[in-house]
Amino acid sequence: MAAAAPAGRTADHPLRRRRAELVEDVRARQDAARPRQAAGVGGRGRRPVRRVAAGAPVNRRATTAAAVGYLGLQAAKAAITLRTASRAPAAVEPGPAEIGKVVVVQPILSGDPGLEDALRDNLLSLDGARFCWLVDEDDPEAQRIVGRLRDQLARSGATGTRLDIRICPPAPDGTNPKLAKLQPALDEAADDEVFLVLDDDTRLPRASLGALLGGLERATLATGLPAYLPGGTPWAQLVEQFVDNNAAMTYLTLDPVTINGMTWAMRVRDLRALGGFTPILRNLTDDLAVAGAVQRTGGTICQTASPQWITTTVDSPGAYVRLLHRWMLFANLLLRRQPLRTVAAISVLHGTHPNLLWAVLLGTVRERRPALLATVLGGRFLLLRLVQRRIYGRPLHRPGISLVSELVQPLHLGHGAVQRTIRWRTHTYRVVADDDFREVR
Repeated sequence: MAAAAPAGRTADHPLRRRRAELVEDVRARQDAARPRQAAGVGGRGRRPVRRVAAGAPVNRRATTAAAVGYLGLQAAKAAITLRTASRAPAAVEPGPAEIGKVVVVQPILSGDPGLEDALRDNLLSLDGARFCWLVDEDDPEAQRIVGRLRDQLARSGATGTRLDIRICPPAPDGTNPKLAKLQPALDEAADDEVFLVLDDDTRLPRASLGALLGGLERATLATGLPAYLPGGTPWAQLVEQFVDNNAAMTYLTLDPVTINGMTWAMRVRDLRALGGFTPILRNLTDDLAVAGAVQRTGGTICQTASPQWITTTVDSPGAYVRLLHRWMLFANLLLRRQPLRTVAAISVLHGTHPNLLWAVLLGTVRERRPALLATVLGGRFLLLRLVQRRIYGRPLHRPGISLVSELVQPLHLGHGAVQRTIRWRTHTYRVVADDDFREVR
């Protein structure tokens, strides 16, 4: 009997019964609170959870829209490019009589290791033309190179190619040094010749010269399409991919607003009718200045779809940044001269795609959608290879370097917009406008 009493007291004691009820009540309340907070029904957990739930589909839709927009834009540009290329002058080798009327004018400046090879290749490719090489009097290395090539040409016994070498004094301050060299060469040309301006790092195939001559049957000026030969450094490859991926789909998607300053041709009589180069000597960008002079007088520009091959040594990140900075600053100068409609078209066609690609890349990584990213990159790869095979005869696309070159374009464009001092070979210029610049010493 005595032994049973504690059990009874334990079960029946009011305090012990109350303690069990309290424990059960507290446990029940704690358990009930957990699902309420997790579901976002009460307290502080409500708004953040709802934002995540509502924001995720919006982000996914934005990423998908960027992917569709990117591929759609690039596909449309590719289609326009190929259609324009199909209507361009044919790349056919000119006959001896035609090439005999061509004077190939090349302003030459030393500094690039490939200079001599590029000049020699043009002598061989354009056999039968007259060459006029313009060399600075304070550039002894360039003088040695052109003298050596002149001697090699004389020893070869080739009688069709003629070579004139002109030593040029320094251009006055505030004057475009390239245009200052070109004017004396124009003064010495005959009215029935074709004045072909070719940069010293550019190789012009004979058939591409035929396309330029065909363009002059349609327009006042004919200009070429640049393409880069494989570079030897990562920085040269970034430049190469920037040009090879964009040139055709830039020059061939809109009516010409400028020219490719590396290769263009006009009949001498037409160039003289514009006043030659004298009226535009104070313009920094010779390609914009020549294009503007032609169009202001009612002339027209024919953009050919036949390539000229360029080799430029870019051996450091600083050289790469300076080159892209100069090009982007010149692009800003171009946009300043265009009507609003043209600015809008250029901005959409050529300024939107890197930003869309960034949106796709960041969105697919954040949302873990590798399939969508692979689709965009695969479509980009196929479109570029298609255009390059049709235009250049072979693919020039390097997938990794190409992707990097596109992604950094907005940075280069911003740099060109805010930094107005450029380094151009041996010169440094402070640029206010195309016709307002001064050399910084």
